[in-house]
Amino acid sequence: MVARNAPTLEDVAARAGVSRATASRVVNADPRVREAARLAVSAAVAELGYRPNRAARRLVTRAADSIAVVVPESDERVFSDPFFSGTLRGVTGAVGDLPMQVVLVMGKPDDGDRRMERYLRGGHTDGAIVVSHHQNDTLWRVLAETRLPSVFLGRPYAEEARVPYVDVDNCAGAALAARHLIARGCRRIGTVTGPLDMSAGHDRWQGWVRVLEEAGLETDLVEHGDFTAAGGAEATRRLLERCPDLDGLFAASDQMAVAAIGELGVAGRRVPDDVAVVGYDDSEAATMSRPALTTVVNPIAEMAARAVDLLLRVMDGEEVQPETLSTDLVVRESA
Repeated sequence: MVARNAPTLEDVAARAGVSRATASRVVNADPRVREAARLAVSAAVAELGYRPNRAARRLVTRAADSIAVVVPESDERVFSDPFFSGTLRGVTGAVGDLPMQVVLVMGKPDDGDRRMERYLRGGHTDGAIVVSHHQNDTLWRVLAETRLPSVFLGRPYAEEARVPYVDVDNCAGAALAARHLIARGCRRIGTVTGPLDMSAGHDRWQGWVRVLEEAGLETDLVEHGDFTAAGGAEATRRLLERCPDLDGLFAASDQMAVAAIGELGVAGRRVPDDVAVVGYDDSEAATMSRPALTTVVNPIAEMAARAVDLLLRVMDGEEVQPETLSTDLVVRESA
């Protein structure tokens, strides 16, 4: 059997009916290309399975092989949220002594200049781990078109995104939190959700709803946050305005839960005497909080290590399946 040669940029240009220079600009996400040409080249890339030749690039640049950790979030969010630092530690730890660099690629979800897309299309990396995926993100389409080996850390929100992923059972984790509050005697239980355009935020909200419905409790004590301390504080203030007799609170991240404890104190509500509080992550913030925070374990390091393992297998041409890890509740003083 004769081995099939990998498609070249010239093949893409010929299939799309454009010049090689135009094809190159499209592959590198140059915004100055006409829309018709961009669509034609993108279709040719997908049809032919073209990927930029990293081997040729390395002959010129002598760059080390790499995998990219792609985070469609602002740098402020990435560097302030312990979830992302934990993810990076998990990835670099799993890579270990492999001759491979880990590259952090950041950009806001509404990345107008398409920096992340240009990077992924440009053949700068051998694989990608995508973290913090939002509903409207189109990175999965870019990865599908370029056939760049990729794994998502967290289930992609878009149902049509058929990509391997590693996640924790967020719905079950939130259910643990809600059941614990009910078992403690709470009956006016509110929640501060994460972003509902992310699977983690949506699933944690749904897990809370399911348990409260089963217990015959109201499920409208909901305020939406963004996983940040500031967002959690603001949402808690709104919740207290609506429900001053709140006696239980589940916040979808530890940062929001710790901020909520602060807001409850300002409002004269004692934790856990008046209001029991449960967070999600089991981060360092949970143990440093006063009172220490009862929280759901989010096994970030394990998820990151599993994501690296899946990505390496995908890069070797294996077919892999999504993995969902179990979780547990760590009981401390706040509930």
